[in-house]
Parts: sequence; C-alpha cells; structure tokens
Amino acid sequence: MDPACEAATPWRFFETDHLPEREGASYCGSVLLLLPPSEEKAQPAPSGDPVDLDVLAFPELTATRRSVLDALVETSARPDALRRLMVGRSVAPQVEQNTRLSSLPARPALEVYGGVLYQALGWATLPAAVRGRAESGVVVVSGLWGALRAEDRIPPYRLNVCAQLVGLPALEPLWRGLLGPVLARAAGPRLVVDLRSSSYRSVGTPDGAGDRTVVVRVQRDDGSAVGAHTGKQVRGQLARHLLEAGDDVGTAVELAEALTDPWRAVAVPPPRPGTPWRLDVTLAPH
Repeated sequence: MDPACEAATPWRFFETDHLPEREGASYCGSVLLLLPPSEEKAQPAPSGDPVDLDVLAFPELTATRRSVLDALVETSARPDALRRLMVGRSVAPQVEQNTRLSSLPARPALEVYGGVLYQALGWATLPAAVRGRAESGVVVVSGLWGALRAEDRIPPYRLNVCAQLVGLPALEPLWRGLLGPVLARAAGPRLVVDLRSSSYRSVGTPDGAGDRTVVVRVQRDDGSAVGAHTGKQVRGQLARHLLEAGDDVGTAVELAEALTDPWRAVAVPPPRPGTPWRLDVTLAPH
C-alpha cells in the first residue's frame, strides 16, 4: 500500500473532500489544469443515459475503468463495504447508490463534482467560450475513472483512492502505471498546473513533464500553510482565473506574473532537474 494510504485513518476521509485525444480535439490555451475529484457530488440527473465507458476521453483507460467500476459495485454490496471504502455510516446511502452506478443517469463531470474547489471554480457560471477552453484545458484525475475531460458524462459515486476494492490491487499504483503517458499526451507542449493534493499527485503525473509542471502551495502572509478548506477554495479560484484569462504562459515564472493580481505568487525552482516547480500563493493579510 502506498504511504499516503497506509498512513490514513478512516476519519480522514469521512468529511473531507483527478494518450490519444478525442477525435478532433486540440490544445487550447497554454496550460493544462490537473484537478482532483471531490467527495461532495451532485445528485444523479433526474433522467438521461447512464455512463458509457466507450465514449469517455482517453479510451486506452476503458478496460481499467470497467474493472474498477465492477469492483466498486461488488464492494459496495458487501457487508464490509463501509470499512473497505473507508467511510462512516452517515454516507451509507451513497455507498448503496454505488451498486447502481451502471444505470444511474450521468451528467458532465464538472457538474458532478461539487466540493470546495469546484464551488470556487463555478463551472455553471462560466461563459460558453471559457467552457470550450476547459474541454482541452482541464483534466480531472479520479480513482474510479482514471482521467476525465470536463464534459465526460459520469454518475455521482463514492470512492476514495485509498479504498480496498474486492479483487483489485491498490488504486494508486494501478492508475500510476497508466496515467503517466496519458497525461503527457493530454498536456502536449503546454505548462501543467497541478492543483491536486500530494495524495492525488501520487496517482499519476505526466511523463517527462516535470520541468513544465507547477504544483501550488497556498500560504498565509507569515509563510505557514492555510487550512484544507481555504487551500481548495484558492485552487478553485486560480483555476477559474486561468480559464477566464486565457493567459499565454509557458513557464512557472510567467504563471506567477499572470497571477500577481489578486494574489501574490512566487515561482520556486525545483530542487533537482525533472521535478516540478512550486508556486507559492500568498493570501493578503486581513
């Protein structure tokens, strides 16, 4: 088991919040935003078709998605489902809903995820032109689906990346072996802005793009890290700002310069070649 999962205790996940392109897709904008999933999700759409694995982006992930989906459905029907999924009794209805994932109506991924980051991103209020930019400029990395585009249609589900699914190995190494080249092709030559936590970065990062990848640290004026809620909120605001502005940024330094209003952002060089830059985003004191 990966260290991040091995160190986890069940309450860590109770109330806390992730290749060939589609035919005709292109690189739009100068950055690729990597987003985490969120535990908070919208209710199933009132009607409509269920998820169709064969039409999701990144088709080379289809077989693994099907295996994880089937394992999640089976695990969620077991008496020990709550323990295996590392959740409490308060979310038992969501676990039961997992048993019907193949038939639940689906909706676009960025309408499904509803955690703090996604609330700050405000997908529903983005202009149509910005949403179009997001279709090639955003990838969500998920323990169930691997990688998703903004408009990929999925049902709401409950699955933490550290869950112990029946018949499958740990999800982190399972996906990590697949997502490196997938995300590299999704990024192309662009700068990668990774807005995920360290645990979700361990699920997979773009192969060969370390020196073009920027991870984000949100801090107070004294340099101390902010709380999880504020960190997610600021990351969502950053994502919205970058999508709306459409800035032509190709380096971490240019990214920091593009974010100087309304934040204070500093690009910190990587400790060694081939590893990500860090963007320190400092909140103004109250």
